[in-house]
Amino acid sequence: MARMKKRALRRKDGVWDPLADSSQSRQRAQTVPITPQSASPSYRLAYIDDDFLCREELRPVRLQLELMKTEMMLEERGINSTIVMFGGARIPEPGGDAWAAKNETQRKNLEAASVYYEEARKFARLCSEHSAKLHHKEYVVVTGGGPGVMEAGNRGAHDVGAPSIGLNIVLPHEQAPNRFVTPELSFNFHYFAIRKMHFLLRAKAVTVFPGGFGTLDELFETMTLMQTGRLALVPLILFGEKFWRSIVNFEALAEFGTIAPNDIDLVHFVETADEAWEIIARFYETVDPKSVPMANGRR
Repeated sequence: MARMKKRALRRKDGVWDPLADSSQSRQRAQTVPITPQSASPSYRLAYIDDDFLCREELRPVRLQLELMKTEMMLEERGINSTIVMFGGARIPEPGGDAWAAKNETQRKNLEAASVYYEEARKFARLCSEHSAKLHHKEYVVVTGGGPGVMEAGNRGAHDVGAPSIGLNIVLPHEQAPNRFVTPELSFNFHYFAIRKMHFLLRAKAVTVFPGGFGTLDELFETMTLMQTGRLALVPLILFGEKFWRSIVNFEALAEFGTIAPNDIDLVHFVETADEAWEIIARFYETVDPKSVPMANGRR
């Protein structure tokens, strides 16, 4: 038998595996002499062929890959639960430039909204301090990874040396990872749907700060999932009651009959980080996390 270079025959999980792995084949393929045949796109290994993977027919595979990559990396990190922080990318830190303002009215409003940046940062610190007691396995802060309120959330975790997650998405603007996201937990998505799933898959609470269309989308999807029993009734906390009631007339929806009167009870309004954390702490003191209720009594 020809001598072969020894290699590990056990995977990281301890399973015996005598087959050559895909990374070895990738390395060997790079050593093949360049000829018209080996240089042809058809010769590329399928799993490292970007052009092939981006074909329209491969969309189901790409959806699966986006779901699996983040899930596997969070599982390997041992993260069991998260605190979700949604909010506007355009809200500056106190004293910062309202870079997104298109006129003086917007500038004034965005500068005043910097109070939410500060509360988001403080709230993330509170969550992360509690998470540290649980070895950063529970209550890990997750944001959309961008600027504004998202940056404040990751920054608050960073303030106390805690990890935090950033779920970015490829957009024409406003979406590069902020510098406070834990690098190993900085993810990027093409598909909004998969990104939204990852926001809620481990959510023990969802907090929503003032924001625009994206924030409204995330809020209403969360409320809909709770209303229909597809998501457990975890604390859903809205920062800035005056803002939210000026944007969404929940009572009018209930009065018209398009939602049930008690659907309004899905949300809690707060002004400060301390109030928000108190709601979460009280909820999990009185509710067994393994039996969090569902809407309409479903579980």
